[in-house]
Parts: sequence; C-alpha cells; structure tokens
Amino acid sequence: MVAFEAVTKRFGRAADEAQFTALDGVGLSVSRGAITGIIGRSGAGKSTLIRLVNGLEKATSGNVLVDGVEVGGLSETGLRDLRRQVGMIFQHFNLLSSRTAFDNVALPLEIAGLSREAIRQKVAPLLDLVGLGDKADRYPAELSGGQKQRVGIARALATSPKLLLSDEATSALDPETTHSILELLKRINAELGLTVLLITHEMEVVKTIATDVAVIDRGRIVEAGRTFDVFTLPKHETTRALLSSSLGVKLPEWVRSGLQPQPLPGGRVMVRLIFFGATAFQPLTARLVSEIGTGVNIMAGTIDEIAGEPFGSLVVSYSSDTAVIQRAEQFYTETGLTREVLGYVA
Repeated sequence: MVAFEAVTKRFGRAADEAQFTALDGVGLSVSRGAITGIIGRSGAGKSTLIRLVNGLEKATSGNVLVDGVEVGGLSETGLRDLRRQVGMIFQHFNLLSSRTAFDNVALPLEIAGLSREAIRQKVAPLLDLVGLGDKADRYPAELSGGQKQRVGIARALATSPKLLLSDEATSALDPETTHSILELLKRINAELGLTVLLITHEMEVVKTIATDVAVIDRGRIVEAGRTFDVFTLPKHETTRALLSSSLGVKLPEWVRSGLQPQPLPGGRVMVRLIFFGATAFQPLTARLVSEIGTGVNIMAGTIDEIAGEPFGSLVVSYSSDTAVIQRAEQFYTETGLTREVLGYVA
C-alpha cells in the first residue's frame, strides 16, 4: 500500500552548513490492510516520514509510493486526488470551533463539491460509526477530548480513503479515552479494510493496536517487522531502550548495577525467559527446576499481551557453573523456550 524506497529528506539549502538530514535512506513497506506503527524518540524523523505520504513534504531523493503512485512526481491536481484517498487525524484534533460536529465532518465533502443531500447521507452514518450520532449539532467546545478526536476520525473517513494516517492522535488523551479511540481504530480497520499508518512515542499504543511496527532512529529505520516479534525479541539497542519501561520485567537498579558480562567464580547467571506461542501455557519453569536443580530463584515476572497475542516474561537466576548452564541450554533447545542472558552476579 505504501512504500518508501531509499528516501532521504533534508531541510535547508545544499550549500548551507546548517542543513539538516531528517530522513536518511529510509526503506519501508506498509502492507495493505495492516495497522503499522512508527515509533521513535522526539526528533527521530517520525513526523517527516508521515508528511511525505500525503505530499505535505517532498523527498530530497528516493521515492514514496502510495498504491503504486509516486507522490513526489504528482502535480497539484494529482496531490488533491491523492489526499482524497489519504485521511489524516491529528494530535490536537484541528477542528473548526465555529462549525458543529456535523459540519466539521462535512468540510472535505463541501470542498469536493458534493450537494448538501449527498453530504448528509455521507456524514450521518460516519457520526454513527464513531459513536456520535447524537452529537451532530454540538460544537467542539461542547465535546470532550475523546469526542473531538472521534469527530476528527469521522472527518478523515469522509472521502472514503484507502489509507488513514495518524499523527500522535492519542497523546493528548487520558488512558481510558486513549483505549476507546484505539478500539475504534481497530474496528474501522477490520470493518472497512482501511490501511492505517500511525506515528507515536507511546509504546502502549503500538503494543495494543499495531500489527506491524518500524523503529526509527536519527532518520533511519533500525528495526521493522511484526509487532509481536519486534517487541518480544528486540534486536536494536534503540528498540530495547524504547521498550525498557513499558514491556517485560524491569529489574531494580541495585540488581542491574551488579550485573557483569562474564561469569564470576561461584556466582550465578541472570536469565530472562520469554513465553509465547507454544510455550505460553506450559509449566516450563517447574520443569527447568527439576532439570537443573532446586537452586533456581525467581527474581521477577509479568504477563502481557502484544497485538492480541499472549506474552510472558520471567527473570530467574541459577548457578553459573558450566555443567548447570549446559543442562539449562539443552532444556531451552528441547522445549523451544526463548531465553536472554542478562548478565552474571556474584
């Protein structure tokens, strides 16, 4: 549905020493019908990336394709046609305060030249879809933050787009309202088959709604794939840092500060066990104890859900004796249990 091919975006003149590279050779594919999240720190290039999709910015080099059409080569007329196929919802709603909920949703249809009756037939079902059929005559000042965002979503859907862009759409909302908006986006994705591309710094948003995720750092995509795969076994240090406070087990500082990269004489190894798929519901911890002995200490654990799939994380420690570690490794191989060695302690 969307493809970024070696996309670079620079701001400033080429001869200007202060020229800034926002995106550097980005390659990424967004599958049709998927909900794809783009995560990264502030200034990583997330907003620039999404603005290239609807032509609000133009790539310095490379190609941005939407449904096979190269965005950078479009005329003004072509861009207008593209933007009818690409809806967008914003962090701060961007509603017109002087227009009712109905009229805010109707705005893109008025611009497109539809008759008032055609607009009514289009807008009323959209307000029903987002749960605001009874708020059609309310002004933005009379609506809550979540209701304003629902109006924004209905407006984004008014032109029957193929693609929905979300620019930090939930970051101004409280957790309960955020949950309701995410559930709405999931339902729209399922019922309308709409492709969704969202940028956010909130890991919980991606974990809840996104089927796929890409991690951007300093203008480069450093990791991408299924959300479950990336979140459960992050490979890049940026991904690990972003996820450290929102996923799995966070060890106390006094434990983490004592970890060493190499085994210590008479010491113990600290291991993170990851449970998902076939291992999610098996009593593997008890089997590990019986396999390597009773000296297994459980340090911390959590149960979570990522993109609708169960995920468990358990930190254990046991003797770093070579024979014990070999028995444990054989157990992991036989059972398919994923493990990550966190370090060694005295």
